[in-house]
Amino acid sequence: MACLGVFVAYLPVTSVSVSLPAIQEALGASTAQLSWVSDAFVLPMAAFILTAGVFGDVHGRKKVFLVGLLLTAAGAVTALSAGSVQVLWIGQALSGLGAAALLPTTLALISHAVPDFRERGKYIGIWAMCLLGALAVGGLLAGTVVAHTEWRWIFVAPIPVALIAFGIAVRLLADSRAPHGRRLDWPGQITAALAITGLVYGVIEGGAGSFGDVQVLVALAVAVVSGVLFVLFERRSASPMLDLSLFRSPGFAATTLVAMVMFMAMIGFFFVLSLYFGMVQHLDTLDAAWRMLLVTGAALVVSGPAGRLMHRLSTRGMITIGLLMVTASLLTLLGAEADTSFGALSWRLLLLGLGMGLVTTPMTATAVGSVPHRMAGMAAAGNNAFRQVGGALGPAVLGALLTSRAASALPGHLADAGVSDTTGSRVVEAVQANGLGGAGGVPLGAEAGRVWAAVGDSFLDGMRLCLIVAAALTFLAAVLAFVLLRTPRPAAAPAGQVVRQGGAAQPSVAQDTVGSPDLPPASVAGTARTES
Repeated sequence: MACLGVFVAYLPVTSVSVSLPAIQEALGASTAQLSWVSDAFVLPMAAFILTAGVFGDVHGRKKVFLVGLLLTAAGAVTALSAGSVQVLWIGQALSGLGAAALLPTTLALISHAVPDFRERGKYIGIWAMCLLGALAVGGLLAGTVVAHTEWRWIFVAPIPVALIAFGIAVRLLADSRAPHGRRLDWPGQITAALAITGLVYGVIEGGAGSFGDVQVLVALAVAVVSGVLFVLFERRSASPMLDLSLFRSPGFAATTLVAMVMFMAMIGFFFVLSLYFGMVQHLDTLDAAWRMLLVTGAALVVSGPAGRLMHRLSTRGMITIGLLMVTASLLTLLGAEADTSFGALSWRLLLLGLGMGLVTTPMTATAVGSVPHRMAGMAAAGNNAFRQVGGALGPAVLGALLTSRAASALPGHLADAGVSDTTGSRVVEAVQANGLGGAGGVPLGAEAGRVWAAVGDSFLDGMRLCLIVAAALTFLAAVLAFVLLRTPRPAAAPAGQVVRQGGAAQPSVAQDTVGSPDLPPASVAGTARTES
């Protein structure tokens, strides 16, 4: 059920990503409004995922799981009926709330069913494969749908899947809850939601307009003040939504920070890549989905073996190598042009997917397994919350960079293409008001070909800036993983207990270190290995 739940939660992600050009054309959305189509899903997930984890601990994870499935179905129904971008935002927000309920409860259900942290890593690997499988299937489904009918029908698939999962869970899923009497933490919830919403709103609107605008400054100020209040409330709360002592665990702190930075880069890049396929290469949704499948499919293939290998290899090494592969792939994409062939892109996208698959499973398993068993649900929710904050900031930051750089480069490209001053000034004004898609609203006449060539060149300038920023972020994540993910030296074991390390008998890690918030288990971060 945990695997089915995470599949339902992530099914809309790539289906919407590959359909962004079709949505933009049908609804006349600007680049900033398209950013909100993605962030309307990710933002409530980031803001309420911690609350969902607490609700599950207090009232039972089965109840939260079932609510999450119903919210996902309701969001899909709303988006299916959307006649405007605003209604689409509402549908995406409902689905995001459903995902917020599903993600922490699915991992907590695994932790409850498999208390042995060594065995748990295998099941988290299967969980990660289902997550990546949803990303792979979602894009292909959306591409097939848009090729034969309207874009809105991409939202049909999650409805029966969510309802079937609901029917199975009602009958078969056993309930569980935290045994230590947690309570709801409303001050923490309110301040966390305000901080995340203010930050993402400020970045999106600042990028679309100016960071000096009053509403942007107010939003960013709300984010800072709410963030400070959240820390103060959580430190004083008898039952915090996010126990800040979790960050004393090097495994949890490192993987949470790495996950946030990585998702900021990757989700933002997928947003830009989808627009590149649609606006520059003029691919239909199905062709774009096949290209996206190279990434998600490769990640899916690697994630399963990665779950088994992390008990034999160093987790630090696996995560660092995976992130460096992602960085290398992003840098090679700097050479992409409007006419770059599928073959020339394919190996770069495959490298990207292989790196992602090598990171996803060990990063999640380390975050959950490096804290006491009773805090596994909170750790899962906390890690996912910071991951989704990064995912929400990705389209906001890279979308703003894309629009700003492309708009500034456009006048020069229009002049180089021989576009008349009158037409050029109209196009520039439309793009500054509504993003690059705004050029389609200007009567272009015989100059249409030259204008769209200039728009494509301007987009490539913006995309290259986004690739450099995304590569810098993933390289930073690799450095953080290498520096912070250090496995502690094994503690002395009780007499007579040994483990094998490098073919020789060595003292085993003391079992009571597994629950220490200061000491992640050696087995999760690379069984019985010491990084020097």
